[in-house]
Amino acid sequence: MIGRRTLLAGATGAAALACFPAGAASRRPIGLQLYTLREIFAKDPVKTLEQVAAIGYREVEFGGGGYDAMDPVMLRKALDRLGLKAPSIHVGYDALLNQFDRQVTLARTLGADTIVLPYMTAEHRTGAAWQTALPNIGRFGAQLKKAGLGFAYHNHDFEFTEKPGGVSLFDQLLKETDPALVKIELDLFWAVKAGEDAGALIDRLSSRLYAYHVKDMRADGGMVAVGRGTIDFAALFKRKGGAGVRHFYVENDQAPAPYLPDVTTSFQTLRALRF
Repeated sequence: MIGRRTLLAGATGAAALACFPAGAASRRPIGLQLYTLREIFAKDPVKTLEQVAAIGYREVEFGGGGYDAMDPVMLRKALDRLGLKAPSIHVGYDALLNQFDRQVTLARTLGADTIVLPYMTAEHRTGAAWQTALPNIGRFGAQLKKAGLGFAYHNHDFEFTEKPGGVSLFDQLLKETDPALVKIELDLFWAVKAGEDAGALIDRLSSRLYAYHVKDMRADGGMVAVGRGTIDFAALFKRKGGAGVRHFYVENDQAPAPYLPDVTTSFQTLRALRF
């Protein structure tokens, strides 16, 4: 069992690497959620993508930085030139509700095969509001399947900590949506922050897992580059339930300027885990 106390008291990044046996994981592309670099991406998206590719990243996930207002053809040309792929994009609830066809076109243009719902604002988190939103979330999954795209939900901590009627929002989501249509992009930091046993959660979600968001946690609960905190990613990545995870996206919502050193550290840590 890998609970919050175990993770926070466990190996640091260096120790975590040592306990991950060489050859235990096949090489997989390491991705970056571009929300991490949202400030510099908004100013110069192509240069930012060039810098990301130079670090060694081979996948990106669009989110934040105003990407949805940029020319998607221009972004796609930059991706192709740099050998980057964008398997998924983050699209907000209101955009899916009110501009569904536009989001499908955007995903296709960028080469994404999956749309991820990244966040639900506070007005949706009451028991009644969540029950109103869940049918729409399920419908998004069904509509995207018809459009030839996948769909996933990205968690924060509130889905676990908010429990209207004694049942967490996360468990309500799992129960009331089709696992074949609504996958989970599991943000490991936020799950641990909520006090979840991350390892047990991975095994419970199992085939429903689409991707991981990978960011580390300091002992005081703050975000930090992967390998600079206390989460034992080596142990989590060995969980049987995560065997089908397709993408590993580095993210740091609070990366310090100038940003690139932070995501470089995270990339190097994951590469040392035989990715």
